[in-house]
Amino acid sequence: MQIDGNFDGGNIEVRDATDPAAIRLAIRPDRYSHYFQWFAFRVVGARGKPCRFILENAAESGYPAGWSGYRAVGAHDARSWRRLDTHYADGRLVITATPDSDVFWIAYFGLYTEADHAAFLARTLRDERARLRVLGSTLDGRSMDLLTIGTPGNGKRNIWVIARQHSGETMASWFVDGFVARLLDRSDAVAQDLLRRCVFHVVPNMNPDGSRRGHLRCNAAGVDLNREWATPRPGRSPEVFLVRARMLETGVDGFLDVHGDEVCPHNFLIGSQGIPNQTPAMSAMFDAYRAALVTASPDYHPHNGNWQPDPPPGNLTIGSRWVANRFGCLAITIEMPFQDETDTPDAAAGWSPARSEAFGRAHLDALAAVVPTLR
Repeated sequence: MQIDGNFDGGNIEVRDATDPAAIRLAIRPDRYSHYFQWFAFRVVGARGKPCRFILENAAESGYPAGWSGYRAVGAHDARSWRRLDTHYADGRLVITATPDSDVFWIAYFGLYTEADHAAFLARTLRDERARLRVLGSTLDGRSMDLLTIGTPGNGKRNIWVIARQHSGETMASWFVDGFVARLLDRSDAVAQDLLRRCVFHVVPNMNPDGSRRGHLRCNAAGVDLNREWATPRPGRSPEVFLVRARMLETGVDGFLDVHGDEVCPHNFLIGSQGIPNQTPAMSAMFDAYRAALVTASPDYHPHNGNWQPDPPPGNLTIGSRWVANRFGCLAITIEMPFQDETDTPDAAAGWSPARSEAFGRAHLDALAAVVPTLR
């Protein structure tokens, strides 16, 4: 039996794999950072063998409260993910599985790799309404990709959508897959109306370095990008520096920042209340967006508005707060769970890539409800 995390997004330290009933593992922290929670590894040569995988440093992770009720995912093809028997006790996360193939993948959530990103771009760019621009490079030399969908014109709103500031939150990439696929569906009346009114600027992956390295939150410099928006620097957070510079060129009328939450077993939205430039109109747009999403998605519920306004002056290092304050626009942080969605549980898959895609599609309806009132 061989266990490794030597692949795109992989993260594991093997301490002892001699006994399938007590495989001792640990999660590697993000480079130059104390954060860790994301794990992904593959098991080779254990077909039909009952295995217990023990993540011995789970109690030291960034969000140990998130292990309670959590179940890992596994798949023979790194695609058909199902939830595995998992329990957390005495500071250790124990995953029990009997691999059904010679290679079996186990992860914190369904993987979304560079190959998935390439396939997404290929599908999207078959449509002439979508164009790709490289804003610059990350610290590891990876491209910062920006998709522009729609044709600029007088009176058109500029909508920005970014995902995976925190690289381990792969559900955000699946969300963008669903969002963009529906936006380009020529048979969808809501999508066609949005493209008549708006131009969309989509950053599918804000943190490609952290994604490749198997980080939970940070980029290659150990920096949390969602605490860099007030004063990003090219040598520390080029990802935010490049995206923010382009935003200042295009303007922003609406902003969605897509994330996953390690602890809360719900989908929820966070608005910009508490920032210095918040207006009643901005608060009303946020309330209208939430109300429309309740109607659009069975996986979003009114009582899941798990947000609290920052005390003034608000934390303007956070993306949605900085954007809202700078542009006076609707700016929302979208959070999805690593656990199952408690109000609409799925015993086999839990919250999943497919459900994340569906949630992304539903947000077009919420946007359509507020576009006429965007600044």
